[in-house]
Amino acid sequence: MKRIGIIGGTTPESTCYYYRKYIEISREKFGPFTFPELIIYSINFEEFRNNPRGWEGRKEILIKAAKALERAGAEIISLSANTPHIVFPEVQRAVSVPMVSIIDALIEEMKRRGVKKVLLLGTKTTMTADFYKDALTGAGFDIIVPSGEEIDEINRIIFEELAFENLKSKSYLVDLIERYEKKYGIEGVILGCTELPLAIKQGDVSVEVFDTAAIHMRKLIEIASDF
Repeated sequence: MKRIGIIGGTTPESTCYYYRKYIEISREKFGPFTFPELIIYSINFEEFRNNPRGWEGRKEILIKAAKALERAGAEIISLSANTPHIVFPEVQRAVSVPMVSIIDALIEEMKRRGVKKVLLLGTKTTMTADFYKDALTGAGFDIIVPSGEEIDEINRIIFEELAFENLKSKSYLVDLIERYEKKYGIEGVILGCTELPLAIKQGDVSVEVFDTAAIHMRKLIEIASDF
């Protein structure tokens, strides 16, 4: 099997969730004691989030991590968060091993489930910037994003609560999703931040739930085990 490399720490809670999914999906696929080799490079999230050079500085942190994973023997590399995919192409170009995009894995899964109209939740950057929405609309999906005040509140919940595994605003997120199903007829919700699956699971709401962390990890394991 190929050795998986993950750039984690964005945030540590979501990286822990990735690791739990790595165990769960590996056991489902291979049995109780077989796992692809896995290397995690956990960055300093404070240095990343509040970088004085913005995305240029963050990109350099991710490139440094990707190159370290490549030197350590990773044969496929991933970013364990949605928002950093804003610089995914540049990070991919900096290493010679393939990287697996969370957005590409999500699009493949959305096509498999046959949905068209979906609500996108995530950090403020993911919900407002073009990189994520353009990829999804380009693949034929109808993307709905929350209102301005809702975007700010979701962003706050992610960084002030879910990043510390505090689930007290779960009901707010559930109510918001259900309201958008009634108002816009959404068929699914994209948990476009890898902290959101800590709060929202399939069955919590009346629409399809796209857990991007689990979808991404399943794709990494599929690629790792494809000889």
